Amino acid sequence: MLVYKHLSSRGRNRYAAQVARPTSRTNRRTVYETLRREVLTLELPPGAALSENELAARLGVSRTPVRESLILLAEEGLVQVFPQVGSFVSRVDPARVADAQFLREAVELASLEDLPAHLDPDLVRELRENLSAQRRPDLDVEEFFVLDEAFHHALLRLSGHGNAWTTVVAAKGHLDRARRLGLQATAPPAFTDQHVEILDAVLAGDVVAARTAMRAHLRAVFDDVEQIRERAPELFARDPASAPVRRNVVVWE
Repeated sequence: MLVYKHLSSRGRNRYAAQVARPTSRTNRRTVYETLRREVLTLELPPGAALSENELAARLGVSRTPVRESLILLAEEGLVQVFPQVGSFVSRVDPARVADAQFLREAVELASLEDLPAHLDPDLVRELRENLSAQRRPDLDVEEFFVLDEAFHHALLRLSGHGNAWTTVVAAKGHLDRARRLGLQATAPPAFTDQHVEILDAVLAGDVVAARTAMRAHLRAVFDDVEQIRERAPELFARDPASAPVRRNVVVWE
């Protein structure tokens, strides 16, 4: 490369750094998205210790993008960093679950008020196909979760508020983990039946029934959370400000 050949040593270093930046940004984004997905899908369970060295080795990157990603996840409340102790996946915070649920319910119920008189036939077909896919007997929890997300997003699109889904998604990290835990307590077919009830009301033009069904559906997560808390209280934060303590190993009190 002729330009590079004629640069001074300092210029070459600066040029190399500029060329490397996109890769660095890509690494950071990839690491962040990977770790966030693993936290939300419970592959990294609530309370799990996070070693920068181990994560960097597993992901094939340096510690820098891992450290930066953990900081971003901490800002979302999905990771907690304790000086002199370490970094941990945040335990599920019921208060954050309730806040995210409040936002989601407000958005989705309001959108039902804005449904047009003539519904987009392509979106209606998409919703019906989604419900058919939810009935597959071989569906695993994560596949159902993806279909569930797509169903609710499509309903927002039906009312012309599809872009609001981005705001909902950004706020519901703790809620999503609670919902995934809830799918271990309540079988997916029960939620599919609720989806059918919602869509039937929408297609019938009965906004009151659609809102009632949607509210009951969205609030079901609270019952599931209580069942899971009884079986596995260690997954939930009793006090969000509490920190693990270091004995022979680091443990949560």
